[in-house]
Amino acid sequence: MSVEMTRTTRAERQAQTRESLIEVARDLFLSDGYAATSLEKVAVAAGFSKGAVYSNFSGKEELCMAVLDTIHEEQVQGIVEAFTVDADLDGRIDAFAAWAREKLGHPRWTALEVEFAAVARQSPWVATELVKRHRMLVSSSADLIRRVVADEGIELTLDAQKGATALLSLGIGLGAMRSLDNQLDVDVFADTMRALLRGSRVD
Repeated sequence: MSVEMTRTTRAERQAQTRESLIEVARDLFLSDGYAATSLEKVAVAAGFSKGAVYSNFSGKEELCMAVLDTIHEEQVQGIVEAFTVDADLDGRIDAFAAWAREKLGHPRWTALEVEFAAVARQSPWVATELVKRHRMLVSSSADLIRRVVADEGIELTLDAQKGATALLSLGIGLGAMRSLDNQLDVDVFADTMRALLRGSRVD
């Protein structure tokens, strides 16, 4: 076996180990919470040594951040898919509303988000990483808004960046409320988006 093949195999194995650890940690963080989940517990459940965890993550904070990244990626993918369906603007917003009714305010996700956000008070690294991800999410959401309004020939009365910030803030707030009250009507999210994107048609 060549040195290059050996390196590739080692890299692939490490990537697989990392994915397995994230998957197991996700289940444990969501079921037991951040504080109650130790790296030892993750290692045992994943069938690895604690050393394998530390060879992939600097500690529990980085591992939880990786778990939250996978959750956020799934959420963003669902939103993008809703707004790229072959339909007019109302159809796309209807698709988004269907996504929100199913996904917004998942109790375990929300609880983990809130618990981990509290860690930022004691961890500058967590605080910095959460801010970085929030800004990236606002930026990517603003880009999506710009694409949608360009497709529809609409001029927004509100800057896309500000609109993205407002919608994300509403979504986070509704998600937190719905995690406690699953009867909350989340269609207000889609209604607000519809009002924002209605804008004025470009001649």
